[in-house]
Amino acid sequence: MASPGIAAISVALEDHSGNGKVATPALLSAMLRSADKISDLVFSPGRPPQVQVYGQLIPVQVPKLASLTPDDTRHIAADLIGDNKQAMSSLREYGSCDISYGLSGVARFRANIFIQRGSCAVVMRVIPTTIPDFESLRLPKHLAEVAKLRDGIVLVTGPAGSGKSSTLAVLLDCINREKSYHVITIEDPIEFLHNHKSCTIHQRELHSDTTSFAHALRSALRQAPKVILVGEIRDRETIEIVLEAAETGHLVLSSLNTMDASKTVERIVSSFSPGEQQGVRERFAKSFRYIICQRLVPKSDRSGRIPIAEILKATQRTRECIEKGEREGKTLLDAMKTGAPEGMQHFDGEIAQLVRDRVIELETGLSFASNATILGQELARQPF
Repeated sequence: MASPGIAAISVALEDHSGNGKVATPALLSAMLRSADKISDLVFSPGRPPQVQVYGQLIPVQVPKLASLTPDDTRHIAADLIGDNKQAMSSLREYGSCDISYGLSGVARFRANIFIQRGSCAVVMRVIPTTIPDFESLRLPKHLAEVAKLRDGIVLVTGPAGSGKSSTLAVLLDCINREKSYHVITIEDPIEFLHNHKSCTIHQRELHSDTTSFAHALRSALRQAPKVILVGEIRDRETIEIVLEAAETGHLVLSSLNTMDASKTVERIVSSFSPGEQQGVRERFAKSFRYIICQRLVPKSDRSGRIPIAEILKATQRTRECIEKGEREGKTLLDAMKTGAPEGMQHFDGEIAQLVRDRVIELETGLSFASNATILGQELARQPF
């Protein structure tokens, strides 16, 4: 279905709370019914409730909530937080909190509640109730090889909202179906729910089940897992423990908010002091197995966005680039450009093909390219 555009959508509510305010569960359910492909719900004082579809915010006209007041957003925030004392403490102390929230039989959400200009605002990411597959995320099927890895680090990177959690869920589900492992996930908050299949999976949520990623990771090393999923690597301490876990025979899956494979390596290395960086390069070069970077690019027919992936795989050449640092003629990009037979691909190569196939427009492709000048020159040499 094509995006419904920016025009407001009207919805009817099924029920109301007894105090005359709109019941939050009914409001969320009505908003989810307002359009297809909703990625986020947004509640901001002075604005109507909004849904995000293909990156565009669309106002939703709701009875009694033509424009949200600070009391309305505070009421919604309180309903979402419920009796989660740690979330409330975080909101008061730091001005924001992350929680998971579920509507039984309808949907699950990853919600962030934050203070702006003295009032509450809420953004809720809609989490699919079913785990996607490689095809729906446009991921190469050979990434199922992740399930065959004995140890090491697999990173999924990209900007916020690029689908990192979905890709991690697909990889973990592949392991869950094919192996009989003990798996521990550490997330903030828990997004996809993984049922026990061939694996036994324990999912821990930051704040409600553990105080920090680092603490949960150290505990996990004593809980006999084969696979550890860390929702996001945020600091040096977490990187250090992830490296230790990989070096002691664990397979670690995690994510970073970095734009491409090269910047991912530099983010990890630069988290340490100059005197430690060469040692970290050597350790990461030996431990990493895949770096999968993602971007979501608008399609030319305006029917949505298409995921594009850059894939760096551990080979002798890529390990050497990481260990010794990139230099002329020996970069990770060079390795990916010539590494197609080994399952590697790079952003601009994928973008070029989509432009030639008219799946995305030239201007769009150039705006999302890693090097727009070189991509433009390549497309000019080979008209489409």
